[in-house]
Amino acid sequence: MALLRCDFFSDTLALSTSMTVILPQQTTRQIGLGGSVHSDVPVLYLLHGLTDDDTIWTRRTSIERYVAPLGLAVVMPQVHHSFYSDEAQGLPFWSFLSEELPAIVNGFFRTSTRREDTFVAGLSMGGYGAMKWALRQPERFAAAASLSGALALSHPSERADPEFAALMQRVFGDGPTEGTTDDLAQLVATAQPKELPSLYVGCGTEDHLYPSSLYFVERAESAGVPVTTRFGSGDHDWDYWDRQIQDVLAWLPLAR
Repeated sequence: MALLRCDFFSDTLALSTSMTVILPQQTTRQIGLGGSVHSDVPVLYLLHGLTDDDTIWTRRTSIERYVAPLGLAVVMPQVHHSFYSDEAQGLPFWSFLSEELPAIVNGFFRTSTRREDTFVAGLSMGGYGAMKWALRQPERFAAAASLSGALALSHPSERADPEFAALMQRVFGDGPTEGTTDDLAQLVATAQPKELPSLYVGCGTEDHLYPSSLYFVERAESAGVPVTTRFGSGDHDWDYWDRQIQDVLAWLPLAR
């Protein structure tokens, strides 16, 4: 595998930013790690949580080792505290993520642009970002996964924190998110189930965001949208996410 920290300029953000990228490499003599490469490499966009950055998945998990036998590229962008949104008081991170970033990735690297080869996943804030991206642009992805995602921004379990409420105001403005295109419950309720990618929601039962994940799954099921769920013992921590990302990778509909 090749591990890259890529610093580049974003026209959408009008500033320099970064992403961490894992690329598959064909190897025969590397001890303890094989690899394979095919043309038009499939790609997983892997999104970070609220307090982290584009390096965190490689620092806290063995994601590089897990994807080595899969021939899968992993793109981990930097979005700060944006909730993968065009911030009301800040920068247009949703436009960067959903439009500019894929074009930059496809320009820099030998990644596939086919829907069946493109996936998105994330944890916590990144779980929200992954689901929003998949529900808003279902034609782009074959599968999307949330780990411990903040999937119901208006749920009482999330509204109770004053600091979180202040962040929501900065990102989304003064109005409520309910019923908008930033509301995952609204997005899944108005989606065409047959047009959506495969969806996966995992969360530990000791996690403070567990009620949020349950709420999203209930709304999806009410709308006739199937969701693969993985609920079991676990908290909002890297022990859980390191285990669960392996399950996500096994679940992805890769041409293996």
